[in-house]
Amino acid sequence: MVKKAKYSASVLVIGDEILSGRTQDTNSNYIAKKMAEIGIDTSEIRVIPDIKEVIIESVNELREKNDYLFTTGGIGPTHDDITAESIALAFGVKIELNESAFSVLKKYYEEIGSPFNEVRQRMARIPVGATLIENPVSKAPGFKIENVFVFAGIPKIMIAMLENSLKFLHKGSIVHSQSVKVDAVEGDIADTLSLMDSEDSDLRIGSYPFFNSKVDFGVNVVIKSVDKDKLSKSVNKFKEFLNKNSLNFD
Repeated sequence: MVKKAKYSASVLVIGDEILSGRTQDTNSNYIAKKMAEIGIDTSEIRVIPDIKEVIIESVNELREKNDYLFTTGGIGPTHDDITAESIALAFGVKIELNESAFSVLKKYYEEIGSPFNEVRQRMARIPVGATLIENPVSKAPGFKIENVFVFAGIPKIMIAMLENSLKFLHKGSIVHSQSVKVDAVEGDIADTLSLMDSEDSDLRIGSYPFFNSKVDFGVNVVIKSVDKDKLSKSVNKFKEFLNKNSLNFD
C-alpha cells in the first residue's frame, strides 16, 4: 500500500447476540478510538447477523471502500461460528486446517489438560493465504487476509489481537481536537459554526447538544484539524464570537 496522508477503516460486528441485545458491543468503540490515535478515520461501523451471505456481501463491500476492515465475532469452535468460512468465500479461496494454528492450539490444550477435540480443532481452519494474528489470551488465532483483519468477539481477546495487528497498519495524519462547552442552544451558534466550516475545508466541526436539567443544558462543540495552529486559531475565533454575544462557555 502506498503511503498516504489519510487512511480509512470500517468495523464489521458479526453476531446474532449483538443484534438481539443479549450482548453489548464494546469492540467497535475500542477499535474506532484506537484508529483515531494513529490517524485512521473510521468511516462506518456495521452490525450484521451470523448469516453467510450477509457476511460475504458486507466484507466485499467494506474492504473495497476502505483501506482496512476489522471484523469481530464468529471465529469460535461452535457450529454458528461461520466468519472464517465466510471470509474465505468472500475472497474466493479455500479454508483449510492451518498447521501453525493447529500446533499452537494442540500445545495449549495439552498444557491445560483439556482434550483438543474436533470442535476445538475447527478454530485452526484458516483461509488459504491468510496471515495469523497471535492470541495471547486463549491461543486461538485471528487472521489477516489482504486488508481484512478478523478478530474474536470476546473483548479481552479482541484487544490483544488488535494490538498485535497494529504493525500491519499505515498510520495517517493525527487529527487534533478541542472541545468548547457552550451554555446555549444550537440555534444560537449554528450560523457561526456553518460559516467556520465553509471557510476552511481542513476543519471538522461537530455540535452535540446535552440536556441534564432545566438549568443544565447546552452544546458541546468539538473542532478538529490535522493542523494544530489552525485548530488553535479557529477555537479562539469561536470564543471571540461567544464573548461578543455574551454567551458563557468552558
